Amino acid sequence: MGIQVIDLSQEIYQGMPVFPPHQKTMIFPNMSHEESMQKLGFPFATNNLLLSEHGPTHSDAVYEYDPHGPTIDEMPLEYFYGPAICLDLSHVSPDGYITRIELESALQAARLHLDRGDIVLLHTGHYNRAYGTDEWLTRHAGLDYEAASWLARHGVVNIGIDAPSIDNPQDMTYAGHLVCREYGLTNTENLCNLDRIARRRFLYFGLPLRIRRGTGSPVRAVAVFIE
Repeated sequence: MGIQVIDLSQEIYQGMPVFPPHQKTMIFPNMSHEESMQKLGFPFATNNLLLSEHGPTHSDAVYEYDPHGPTIDEMPLEYFYGPAICLDLSHVSPDGYITRIELESALQAARLHLDRGDIVLLHTGHYNRAYGTDEWLTRHAGLDYEAASWLARHGVVNIGIDAPSIDNPQDMTYAGHLVCREYGLTNTENLCNLDRIARRRFLYFGLPLRIRRGTGSPVRAVAVFIE
C-alpha cells in the first residue's frame, strides 16, 4: 500500500499577503545559536511569531461570524479532517460567483458525489494566477448564497478555497460566511496546490491549533491519497 501526501498550505513568512484588517505576519529571532551557546552552553536557535489567526492557510471558528457559536477549541475535530473532494471551478471568472449549477456540473464532470460529513475544496485557480500580485486580495471568485447553502444542506462540514475568502470580495453580504453561520460550519481559506488534487476524492487533514477562545487558527492542510 502506497501513501501520497500533497501539501495544500501556503508558506508563512514575514511580508506575506494578509487581509488588511488583520495583523501582518512578523517573524523575528528570539535567540541565536551564538547567544544560547554563551548563556546555556548548547547551540539552540528560536524565533518568535506574530500573526493573525486568519493570516496564512487557516480555518474559521463559527464564533468568528456568530458571537454565540463555538470557538476554535470547542469545535469538533471531525470538521478539520476526514473524507474530502476537490471540485474544479477554475473556469469561473475571478469577477464572478460560484453557483449551485457550477457545483453540480463540477461534481458530474469529475464523477464524484457528496456524502454527509464531507469536506469540499474549491479549486478556482486563484492561487496560481494571482498570488503575490495586487489582485490576490481584491479579485477572485466566491460562492453565492444558493451554492453555499446547497453544500451545507448536503452535510458538508468544511468548505475550502485557494483564495483569501470563500466570498467574492465584492459581496458585501458575505454569503459564504453567512451560510457557515446559519449551519454552524467552518471554512478554510488561503489553500494552494488545489490544481494537483482537483476532480479527486481523498483524505483531508487541516487540524487547527488549540487556541483558547480562538476565532480561527492557522492549519497545515494536506491531502492524503492511499493507493
